Amino acid sequence: MTDQPAITWKSVGRSDVGRVRKANEDAFYHSTEQEIWAVADGMGGLARGDYASGVVAEAFVHFGKSSNLAASIRDLETRLRAAHANCRSSFEGERVGSTVAAILSYGQYCFFLWAGDSRVYRLRAGQLKQMTKDHSVAQQKFERGELSASKVASHPGAHILTRAVGVHQTLHLDLDYETVEQGDRFLVCSDGLYNDLSRTEIQQLLACTDAQTALDSLIDSALEKGGSDNITAIVVDAL
Repeated sequence: MTDQPAITWKSVGRSDVGRVRKANEDAFYHSTEQEIWAVADGMGGLARGDYASGVVAEAFVHFGKSSNLAASIRDLETRLRAAHANCRSSFEGERVGSTVAAILSYGQYCFFLWAGDSRVYRLRAGQLKQMTKDHSVAQQKFERGELSASKVASHPGAHILTRAVGVHQTLHLDLDYETVEQGDRFLVCSDGLYNDLSRTEIQQLLACTDAQTALDSLIDSALEKGGSDNITAIVVDAL
């Protein structure tokens, strides 16, 4: 049996304030050297969303993978819990919060870590798959069988988060993983992107040959559809 060839990575990221909001409360970080990609969406209904998302993005900057997978994941979770504590303690009497969605590559695997409704998608052989599940009231209702899949996005609870950095006393992160294949393309994004685009549109635009073209097409299309929120996305190619 022959070993699989090593995966190399290419990524591009972009953030736009949109056409309605006055300030951009999203943040992102991507590094092919560290093999980590993350988007944070400061919660606009709370105070200082830009501060919260910035603290979350900063948590990834000094992260370094060790030779031990479990230790690497623990380190990342520790950094995000420190960001959580920062958000909770920095502004007395104010609730400060942000989502987070991140990909960590480790060998032939990609690990997905998230809290909130920022998402990770994977495009493989032309098929789009959502790798994360939103932490929202609407998603909870769907999982309990109280809401059909077609009604989740339009339900008022779609925008009420059940998890986020900085909001609740304890930060609960979800972690999942999948094997990665050469040719896989990932999208990490805030809800400002997928709220204005259909799943079919995301799949078609993400399939553009060049990562930068795909990224610009996604964000420009969301702006054309109204740009009702800040829009942030990272496109990541496994080569």
